[in-house]
This record gives sequence, structure tokens and C-alpha cells, in this order.
Amino acid sequence: MPKPQITKATRPLTVEVDALNEHGESVPTPIAGEHPLTIYIDKREIVTLMTLGQNPEALVLGYLRNQRLVKSVKDIKAVQVDWETDSAAVTTRKAVKDLDKKMRKRTVTTGCGQGTVFGDLMEEIDSIELRSDVRLSEAGLHSLLDAVRRHETIYKSAGAVHGCALAAINGDNAEILHFVEDVGRHNAVDAIAGLMWLNDIDGSDKVFYTTGRLTSEMVIKAAQMRIPFLVSRSGLTQMGHDVAQRTGITMLGRAVNKHYLLFTGRERFIKAITRTLVA
Repeated sequence: MPKPQITKATRPLTVEVDALNEHGESVPTPIAGEHPLTIYIDKREIVTLMTLGQNPEALVLGYLRNQRLVKSVKDIKAVQVDWETDSAAVTTRKAVKDLDKKMRKRTVTTGCGQGTVFGDLMEEIDSIELRSDVRLSEAGLHSLLDAVRRHETIYKSAGAVHGCALAAINGDNAEILHFVEDVGRHNAVDAIAGLMWLNDIDGSDKVFYTTGRLTSEMVIKAAQMRIPFLVSRSGLTQMGHDVAQRTGITMLGRAVNKHYLLFTGRERFIKAITRTLVA
């Protein structure tokens, strides 16, 4: 069955406005874009997301995937984003079953803006099994952090966005497969999930990096994508820690330069051996 037909409706990621600096001088300054995008499934309005507009079609697909509104990317016929109406029209090959039921039960989360988790996702995480035969070395982590640091980002020019990366680790070297920024970290996660769906990428041996804090929503989404390693330059919440323990995910926070804190899933992490001088 063919993959869905999608538009490529990326918006300009920054706009330039005038600002006065501390000297009273007018300074042209780039700021991050922000646009409403209302998702419709077979003409049924689902949700409005505020987004940078970098990967709107992938964002829509990832949102549907992570909210478990659509089981497979093969069930989607087309995703058409129209910025004149600020809408994303999703056409399915078969009507989504129990859509009303899935939308009735939802949990408002601590995502930037207002994230939602539909249905029984908290119950579902207990059935998720992550691979136990994959490892992340300390050198591989350092390689990932260095690759992220060198990556050209909207944040460097305009700030006000979160970034997420999907990376493959080959020994002690990291390769960024996808890097997405958005005004909310949950949007960036969903866009990565959508890209994985479109490109049929297996997450079972990958590393997910985010600039945002590790809440329960972030951990659940990583586990849903079957990704065993979750890394953040920020901190975490108590429920995020609890969910990470329940799923067995290897979670590292406060990861910047050579510093990190390993919270859960320690069995997958290989610490470098420190040589000591002997007199």
C-alpha cells in the first residue's frame, strides 16, 4: 500500500522585527514564527496546535501516531496543509474507529502550551517492551551532544524554540538522522515520530535527544516509538522519572558538554574506564 500523499508546506521559520537595545538603538532582530494549525480527520476537527511550521505534515502524522488516533501510517491517504486557512486536512482510507471514545478520555499534560494524551496511554505503557541488548557508551553520548551543539538551529538565531533529534549510534559515534525545532517540545517530538513513520525508521536502537524537560508525556512518547535511550539537556519531573522506571527506558538529564545525570536504565549505559596514575 502506498504511503500517504503529503504537501510540503513549510512556513518561514523566522521573521525580522525591530527592537531597541540597551543603548536605545533600533536593531533588526529575528524572532521565531508561531502559527495555529487545526487538524481535521475526515472533516472532523480534532485539535489546534501552535507551531513553528518547520515540518507541519510530519507534526500532524506524529500527533495522530502518539495520540493513538490512527494505528498505522498506511491507514492515511493524504495530509494536506493549507496555511491560508491554517488547517491540516487528514484523509483516511477507512473511517477511524471509536474516534469519539478516544477523544472523550484525555489527560491534560504539562507540555508547552497544552499537550494532551488521549485514551488509555498510561495503561498502555506497561505493555511496552524496549530492547535490552542495545548499549550507549559515554563516548557515544558525548558525540551526540557535540553533534547537537554544532547543528545549525533556529534557537541560535531567534531563541524561543525547543529542539529534538533522532540519532543513530555506531560505536562511539553519533549520527543525527532528523532534527526538528518547534515552539513546543511536544510538537518537535511528534514531528520526529511522523518522520519515523513516513521513512519507516525502527526506533529500537536509536537515541532521542530533546532540549526540553522530561515530563511523563515526553517519556511516554519515546517509549511508544520503542526508543530505549532518552537524553535531555534539561531536568525531569517526578512522574517522568516514574514512567521511565516503569518502561525501563535509559534516561539521562542535564546533559551538556561532558556533564550528565543518569537516572534510569543504567544497565544499557557503558561508563568510560578512567585510567589512574600509579606512582
